[in-house]
Amino acid sequence: MSFDSALHFARSPAVVALISALDRLEETIDLENAAFEERGALDLGEINRRKSRALLELSRVARGLPDRLDAATAGRLARLKAKLDRNQYVIALRIAAAREVGAILDRALAEAESDGTYSAHAARSGAGA
Repeated sequence: MSFDSALHFARSPAVVALISALDRLEETIDLENAAFEERGALDLGEINRRKSRALLELSRVARGLPDRLDAATAGRLARLKAKLDRNQYVIALRIAAAREVGAILDRALAEAESDGTYSAHAARSGAGA
């Protein structure tokens, strides 16, 4: 029997359920991070569903957890936190990029619709009056 399977055997059912839920959530986060970082295709609807399911599962499992977790489980939680921090960073970059593209499109649209009559330059030079 390996150390992992012996440790798994000694854990409470709630901790075993937590580990399984963490496995699924980590897989989802890894998939999303890799797709964003590699600019790959990603089904955001599916990722959202998987994250929502994981959150529900974790909230249910948390009710039955002991007050203290073993070091290995605490380490798994720390690893997940690091992945979630990276995920938050990558998503923030994507949102910032989308905002920047939106601002560029807004400016381009405004310039295309304007004939310059009310532009700041025209007002300063006295044109349009």
